[in-house]
Amino acid sequence: MGLGTSPAFVPRAGCVAQVAALALTIGHYVLTNSAWAEQTKPVRPLSREETMLPRARPEAVPAQRAGNGAAAILDGAELPENFRELAVKWQNIIVHQTEGPAGSAKSMALAQATNPSKRGVTVWVETDGTVYWSIAESAIPTHGDGANRNDNKYIDNSNTYRRVIKTNSIGVEFVGNYPDVAKPPTREQTQAWLILVRFLQERYGIPAENIYAHNWIDFKDRRYCEGCELATLARKLGYEPGKTASGQ
Repeated sequence: MGLGTSPAFVPRAGCVAQVAALALTIGHYVLTNSAWAEQTKPVRPLSREETMLPRARPEAVPAQRAGNGAAAILDGAELPENFRELAVKWQNIIVHQTEGPAGSAKSMALAQATNPSKRGVTVWVETDGTVYWSIAESAIPTHGDGANRNDNKYIDNSNTYRRVIKTNSIGVEFVGNYPDVAKPPTREQTQAWLILVRFLQERYGIPAENIYAHNWIDFKDRRYCEGCELATLARKLGYEPGKTASGQ
């Protein structure tokens, strides 16, 4: 409502084999031709310097200084037992729908990546169900209007008014309802959402009752209820982080 770093290119195994084979071929050609060229030169006796063994290489870091370098820092560094501790403590999930055409999720996610704090969200979902995680989970984009709805039209807003805001809520945007804003999410988007929402709940420990449609917490477009169908579906799942994942 895009991607923090450009993904590194990782060649497939077949490509690696082809590149290695090509390198060996080129290397063999250079070596054989070099050997042939050397044979055409007159043989001369080697000098004393050329026959001397190389000197021993000095230590890169003196032993007395080794304890003061990176090794000492790494020895004392500790990671949290659960990497969840490294993430922002998202408490809510807000479902958005944008009037972007089908096929726009990737470009919107990339635009978000270049400016994470601009108006937008963390996760974008294409009409074919492809999910784009646009920015680092620690970044806080601007989404929502500050939870300004307090009329209890859709849900009880006593716990959401001015409370379910960008600093504690992770946003998910579904594209494709252009030019008809009342167009529902696609079947593929819905299927992707059923998996994605449970992942987000488990990752951040968010209960089902803390999943909100944008229209539930903000005064939005009167032509349709933004995110209502997907948020309702997620709540009906009743997924309980931790407990459900462990099968208890």
